[in-house]
Amino acid sequence: MINKCTCFLVLISFFNTASAQEKNIERKIDSLISLMTLEEKVGMIHANSSFTSGGVPRLGIPELITSDGPHGVRVEHGRDWDYTNDNVDDAGTYLPTGIGLAATWNTKLGYEFGKVLANEAKARGKDVILGPGVNIIRTPLNGRNFEYLSEDPYLNARMAVGYIKGVQDQGISASVKHYIANNQEKDRNTIDVNMSDRALHEIYLPGFKAAVLEGDVNTVMGSYNKFRGQWAAQNHYLINQILKGQWGFKGVLISDWGAIHNTMEALYNGTDIEFGSEFTLPKGAGYNDFFLADTVISLVKDKKVPVAIIDEKVRRILRIMYKTNMLENAKRTPGAFATPAHFKKALEIAEESIVLLKNENNILPLNAKKIKTIAVIGLNAKRPHAFGGGSSHVKAKYEITPLQGIERYFAGKAKVVYADGYEIKRGAVANPQLINEAVKLATNADQVIFVGGWHHGYDYTKWEEKAYDTEGEDKPDMKLPSGQDELIKALLKVKPNTINIMMGGGPVDMSAWIKDAAVVVQAWYPGMEGGTALANIIFGKTNPSGKLPVTFPVKLEDSPAHKLAAYPGTNGVTYYSEDIFVGYRYFDTYQVKPQFAFGHGLSYTQFKYDDIKVLVQPDSTIKITFNLKNTGKKAGYETAQLYVAALNPTIARPVKELKGFEKVWLNPGEAKQVSVSCSLEAFKYFDEKKSNWTLTKGNYQILIGASSTDIKLSGDLKF
Repeated sequence: MINKCTCFLVLISFFNTASAQEKNIERKIDSLISLMTLEEKVGMIHANSSFTSGGVPRLGIPELITSDGPHGVRVEHGRDWDYTNDNVDDAGTYLPTGIGLAATWNTKLGYEFGKVLANEAKARGKDVILGPGVNIIRTPLNGRNFEYLSEDPYLNARMAVGYIKGVQDQGISASVKHYIANNQEKDRNTIDVNMSDRALHEIYLPGFKAAVLEGDVNTVMGSYNKFRGQWAAQNHYLINQILKGQWGFKGVLISDWGAIHNTMEALYNGTDIEFGSEFTLPKGAGYNDFFLADTVISLVKDKKVPVAIIDEKVRRILRIMYKTNMLENAKRTPGAFATPAHFKKALEIAEESIVLLKNENNILPLNAKKIKTIAVIGLNAKRPHAFGGGSSHVKAKYEITPLQGIERYFAGKAKVVYADGYEIKRGAVANPQLINEAVKLATNADQVIFVGGWHHGYDYTKWEEKAYDTEGEDKPDMKLPSGQDELIKALLKVKPNTINIMMGGGPVDMSAWIKDAAVVVQAWYPGMEGGTALANIIFGKTNPSGKLPVTFPVKLEDSPAHKLAAYPGTNGVTYYSEDIFVGYRYFDTYQVKPQFAFGHGLSYTQFKYDDIKVLVQPDSTIKITFNLKNTGKKAGYETAQLYVAALNPTIARPVKELKGFEKVWLNPGEAKQVSVSCSLEAFKYFDEKKSNWTLTKGNYQILIGASSTDIKLSGDLKF
């Protein structure tokens, strides 16, 4: 569908609500547009190198320079891109990946995360950071889950808004992505995604909606897939009706690289810049061959397309250029690149992201004074990950691996020995020789630490390696690769107190050994200071506080999309049959026991919850207060989670939904009154018949918990 009126209606609406300052900028934009030739205008709405769109030098309009990625400014790229060039000073800060950031449940760190990215981008001369990625984690197999935040729309939105504000407060544009339903990498360039309106509005849109309405994000990136039969990056319903219509988005809708397929649909359905690179063009084609390039010039000259359509796109680009001090010789504040302060922030985020999943008999933290020899087993202990994952790869100034972190912690105090235990290559299975070598080291050591899990392909020259967390490819299953199950079982036989650390962008099937494992730690991809953070947690310098932003199922078949055979699709089409029951909404409602629940994460101390009070404020805000006390012997964080539940609903609803959280620091013996609030919106569902949010009268519960399955307090509410 092509709606030729939408662009004009959006523009009229903007002028009716704009402030005096905004109107002044719009008049300046009008003046610039009036001075531009058609060719210059069209040059601004498509790529003119791998990561830039065109400028107009004679009018002082620069190129718009974009950069991946969501967890670090990518290696230098753009015109004449050559990622093998080591003579460029582009080794910067490598932050924990998106799922690790979400595991902190700390919106302040979300802001600091974005602030680091923006300052490094600014120092590198970039204008737009292509992040955050807020696609809902629907299946454990998605190869890009490591970049994304959560299975839950509320946590997703809260972390995304913090990130976006952190970026844009520094005068750099963020680009929330991928709009929308890019929930799998398998067939991402062809798959047609279908879902109910209720699932769309309750699960998949909230992160993007918050990015626009609360984060005031400057750019949105359209995804590769189709949505209900039309390509998402040129989709009338998603862009004209929802993004630019209902939400009033004033910024720029850019396409993912090579995501545009039709000139007229892109022109009329809201695409503002078509991005791509030499890799997304047919052989022999150039940048003037894009759908929004020379073809558009011909269409306008032949009076088949009004120039006002092009002007509207240029207006949006100029609008964010004014907003980020790119025009009229405006000066940005100085950036900062690869600084000790940024490295320190990477460590802080990594420490708060790591999740202690299991800790029987309080084996952790280890007492370093009692250990003379420690055996570190597993290739992930010495493997860097910064350069893995596809387009989000980062050239890190350095990367402290888990092995290096442990060695540094023990420097001069104890002996650290290491064995690979397994190998990383395509088709790798358990290697008896490597397992035997690892077991021999483990037998003679006082303590064993195994580091395994998923891994990135991190070296473009090593195509024989199999990458499991990467753009463009999903994982084949949830099984640990390279025979790691056999290795872990062998280690647990000789050292039952082995510390099992899992790296990667999501859960693995632990059923082969979890009953025998006393300690399991989820480390994600923890960034350049990940090894330091792990060592600090293992030996008790830091009290773990991470909480799972996704449910860890016992086996893949327990995950709703797979239980219902709704992944990866049939004949190029997928229907989200699980509907609103994504993640814990499914596990809790249908009483499917997970391996580890959404929101779960242990500490080295204990917390007591009591005395809940539920108050409805005069403005209809619901204020919940309760007491939280650290009853243990170590200072630490606890993340108290607010869930709401509709009792005896008249329509299908999850048994509980996250609608608030608060991360609280408490010293031993300290107690605080914690306050969490939510609005009436938290109790509504999307009514498909009315095409609107609806609050049903009835009884509700307020639930306060340490995870979705560990509810500590409850209170009643009636509307």
